[in-house]
Amino acid sequence: MTGSVIYHNPRCSTSRKTLELLRDNGIEPTIVEYLKTPPSRAELAELIQAAGIGVRDAVRTGEAVYGELNLAEASDEALLDAMAANPILIQRPFVVTGNGTRLARPMDAVREIL
Repeated sequence: MTGSVIYHNPRCSTSRKTLELLRDNGIEPTIVEYLKTPPSRAELAELIQAAGIGVRDAVRTGEAVYGELNLAEASDEALLDAMAANPILIQRPFVVTGNGTRLARPMDAVREIL
């Protein structure tokens, strides 16, 4: 399958396992290392909407910067701004195939779009 994308962090075991799942299913995705090449705020909003999740579901709340920026009560707009400015806050990995978009949390969610 062509046109598939994984927003990947090679240091994340879930991200590595998701990439392996894609490859095991005959999909060689474009790999976007989002910490090096982060999606724009607009792209991030599109990924979240396409995945059918809320903005807060796409935020890594355990990161130090989450607390430093006092994001616990932040609006969706403020969260998107924070994720665009600090890509470490983006939950991973997002996967896009011809069958849809999913956040691989849990990883099995990706099976829906294979």
